[in-house]
Amino acid sequence: MGRPYSALNLRLALASFGLLVCVVLGVLAARADQPVLAAILGVLALVAVVDLIVVQRRRAARRREDPPGTRRSLFE
Repeated sequence: MGRPYSALNLRLALASFGLLVCVVLGVLAARADQPVLAAILGVLALVAVVDLIVVQRRRAARRREDPPGTRRSLFE
């Protein structure tokens, strides 16, 4: 049996989607004179950026762990 599948790619996709949504809605909230909502969405966008960085570092570490000659698909 091999290693279990990783959810890092799903987490990467969800964090990217969250970042996009928060930025777009934050800009719309700022233009609609809703500074509190814009600030909350800005904080959530920053959290998504941090999550993207963490996931990318974990994916890189996982690739370094694999023995040479082992090919992994993009969705593992």
